[in-house]
Amino acid sequence: MAYKEINNRFTDAWFRFVSWRERHINERTFVVLLALVVGVVCGFAAQLLKYLIHQISHGLTSHMSSTTANYLYLVYPVVGIIIVTLFVQFVVKDNISHGVTRVLYAISRRKSRLKKRNMYSSLIASSITIGFGGSVGAEGPIVFTGAAIGSNIGKAFRMSPRILMLLVGCGAAAGIAGIFRAPIAGMLFTLEVLMIDLTGATVMPLLISSITGATVAYVLEGYNAEFFFAQSEPFAVSKIPYAAALGILCGFASLYFTRAMFMMESMFGKIKQRWKKICIGGVILALLIFLFPPLYGEGYGAINTLLEGDYSKVLDGTFFYVDRDNTWFIAAFIGAVILTKVFATSATNGAGGVGGTFAPSLFMGALCGFLYAFVLNNMFDGGVGISNKNFTLMGMAGVMAGVMHAPLMGMFLTAEMTGGYDLFLPLLIVSTLSYMTIRIFEPYSIYTMRLAKAGDLITHEKDKSVLTLLKIDNLIEKDFKAVSPKMNLKEVVDIIATSNRNLFPVTDDDGKLVGVVLLDDIRNIMFRPDLYKKMHVTRFMTMPPAMIEINQPMEEVMRIFDKTNAWNLPVVENGRYVGFVSKSKIFNSYRRVLRHYCDD
Repeated sequence: MAYKEINNRFTDAWFRFVSWRERHINERTFVVLLALVVGVVCGFAAQLLKYLIHQISHGLTSHMSSTTANYLYLVYPVVGIIIVTLFVQFVVKDNISHGVTRVLYAISRRKSRLKKRNMYSSLIASSITIGFGGSVGAEGPIVFTGAAIGSNIGKAFRMSPRILMLLVGCGAAAGIAGIFRAPIAGMLFTLEVLMIDLTGATVMPLLISSITGATVAYVLEGYNAEFFFAQSEPFAVSKIPYAAALGILCGFASLYFTRAMFMMESMFGKIKQRWKKICIGGVILALLIFLFPPLYGEGYGAINTLLEGDYSKVLDGTFFYVDRDNTWFIAAFIGAVILTKVFATSATNGAGGVGGTFAPSLFMGALCGFLYAFVLNNMFDGGVGISNKNFTLMGMAGVMAGVMHAPLMGMFLTAEMTGGYDLFLPLLIVSTLSYMTIRIFEPYSIYTMRLAKAGDLITHEKDKSVLTLLKIDNLIEKDFKAVSPKMNLKEVVDIIATSNRNLFPVTDDDGKLVGVVLLDDIRNIMFRPDLYKKMHVTRFMTMPPAMIEINQPMEEVMRIFDKTNAWNLPVVENGRYVGFVSKSKIFNSYRRVLRHYCDD
């Protein structure tokens, strides 16, 4: 009883505070304050996630040998997936995989509303998944967590759907900025991936949340870059053709990653029994990590190894340790890791683990860039003189840009994570060409493709986006007076006299639409009393140019209007007349929704 009374008092006090805020603080100022709060909370959430992953991973692998294979790699990933599956099934009781896709869905179909448990569920599940070896990244979960934090803070203050969408973007930006210490990349993520519009009202909150999230990371971790990179070889203009070729190669690597990911997702989607998914995915993941230890977790250790130039370390902890001086064996090993990374990632998520594709795309890009330079330098006598480290960095930007369809974010994220700002031109070349290459084959990113196929994507292609927010049942006009096929002209004229419409549906005894009567078609006979008893509706009714089913999407409805050049079309449900929908009402509703979602 005491608890209920305390809860009621808190609710009343909070309601009074929110009401006071609405009266005394204007919305634009308050949104900036909320962005600051979201940035701080998401920055700490990102640091907590990184800390948990590091502690779990370090505790499990710090004692492992680097000179021979470690059989515990066959156990850890499966144990982690089992723990996460139990946590999701009995504690969360909701699907929390594919975090970025779920954020896009919330923006598209749920008015940017995310559940309260999403503020912690992905954080816990992904830390266990990755700490135990799941070959995924923490960035998707922190985006989901940050977006949920922004959404729930906005809901607590009764903000409108337009502001909730912005706060979701602020949370996602702060999460990326906090986990990578990359504020510019965090903001660009919301623009290129979540497609939050950059306007006068959005730029300041997004900047504040990104900078705040990164500041929290700098305070707790120091000012060092996420990956150690010291540019020992400057990029020469003569190497631009090699960078351009790498960009195209990264585009095809991104295409391979995307297509293979969806192939594996389809395979796991056909498996209905949870235990079968755990067994199949766990076995695939454990065997791949056992054979190729760089696949363990996020793989950031392998990226640092390549950037430091000590590439032979990629064979540590494997059967192949004795071959660490064999140049071409190292190249073959790295090539095998590149090809199998996507299968390890999809097996992790397919089996029940929780993680994102940020880290896998960075990992795959780093290895692609390194292998490209490594092979060219060792294939010819004297090599071609390109830097393995520089091209490792460029590969990271290229594959990320291609997989996520975000060239600016790929370029800035790579530069901010490594401090490689001197490579800005080649990073730009590789990111742009990779993006252009994959766009030829895939119009959507790995995140948006799932929603696009289901027709749930409104964050991209803005005209269609607003149209999908309209519902046909909200646009139906029902003040049309129906007539029966058996009526004579006199009865129809009497109905016309009491109606303010010039269109009349014709329905049978079961309510099914069998035609329409147009006032213009009977204007020449309706004033002839001699025809009142002779003419019946069946003589002068016509069929409408098309009929719309009540459950048809608005995009399809507009195609029907364009095809028929009609201004009014009947709406039916299983053939039974419901009402009419007019093109003019659709346009008016479209403009109203557009103003609501685009208002600055």
